[in-house]
Amino acid sequence: MLFRSWQGPVERSWPDVVPVRDQVGVRHLVVTRHALVRQVLGDPDAWRPDNALDAVTPIPVAALRILARHGFRLPPTLANNGGPSHPGIRSIVAAALHPHRVAEQRPWLTALVRDRVAGLRATLRAGREVDLYADLAADLPLLVLARLVDLPPAGVDAVKRFARSALELFWAPVDADRQRELADTVGRFHRVLREFTATGAGLTAELRAAGHPPDVLVGALFFLLVAGQETTSQFLTLLLHRLHGEAATLAALADGTVSVDDVVEEGLRLEPPIVTWRRTAARDGVLGGVPVPAGTSVMLWLARAGRDPAVVADPDGFRPGQRGSRRHLAFGAGAHRCVGAQLSRMEAAVVAAEAAPLLPGTTVVRPPWCPDNLSFRMPDAFVLRAATPARAAA
Repeated sequence: MLFRSWQGPVERSWPDVVPVRDQVGVRHLVVTRHALVRQVLGDPDAWRPDNALDAVTPIPVAALRILARHGFRLPPTLANNGGPSHPGIRSIVAAALHPHRVAEQRPWLTALVRDRVAGLRATLRAGREVDLYADLAADLPLLVLARLVDLPPAGVDAVKRFARSALELFWAPVDADRQRELADTVGRFHRVLREFTATGAGLTAELRAAGHPPDVLVGALFFLLVAGQETTSQFLTLLLHRLHGEAATLAALADGTVSVDDVVEEGLRLEPPIVTWRRTAARDGVLGGVPVPAGTSVMLWLARAGRDPAVVADPDGFRPGQRGSRRHLAFGAGAHRCVGAQLSRMEAAVVAAEAAPLLPGTTVVRPPWCPDNLSFRMPDAFVLRAATPARAAA
């Protein structure tokens, strides 16, 4: 369950707080209920974010040496920062991703997605397969982010390889050989970020002007390139896959009886790209009636909280606009709530509106496959082909 918490039905009988041990014997308390997850996220003094980037698989000396050779450092910046510098850093990043600036990107993104969808439609009509991850969703969030924030001049493939390697290095169960490979990929790109932030404009210049040290500039871009684009491309893929199996919702989208915004929120509730997140107990306490000693790793089951029957009317049904649908915690809550939430929502709304008409009349050749990971889904493909007349009629 620990590394595939999105898989299989959610058990209603689970206790509110469940002790588990990971593959190296570390004890975590898994919090399953919406109210308790929100309580922890809303109190960063009692439940600190310090362990957000702790490697799930302890990094061996050989891999640490590789990171050190590249000058890798990741001080508390955003997700792992419970200190006094967090509000100032967050406010500068939030200004770069302001909802008004995000909204300005919508016409450009709509035109780009519409053009891609037309190409995908032609490919399907020609009898060939399409991959909605690789051919549509993978690079869109990065292209949008680059219009809002000055990014290093690295190719899309290099950024995606770095982001996925970081998610695997810090949040996946991996062996020592793989850790060394990942450390080299992450370390090399960290060096690229460090060189860029020394003179970069835009966001990094704003952070420099505010007096933040170079490592903070690198950390801010590190988080944006992971959380600001990689998780969104994952969600776009998961959402389209879910919609493929929701004929009633596709029909309602087509005739305008359901809003695309409601579809996106229901997708975030049922198919969040980040399924768990961690906190550390700052002091001895009690959570859901369970004693929690200081230093305990608390794992917040965000995906389970979105299906809490105390919050949502039909926990497992895809019913856009239902009571409680928008109360999901896909973006977290409190002082560390995802600063790019509106950006992700806008991108998902555009993709859902433009790409949903592709889905009826197609057959899934390869559904998204997600590797073992504590927090991130990381789907790798979503391949479709046009259904044969016989299958379509059936």
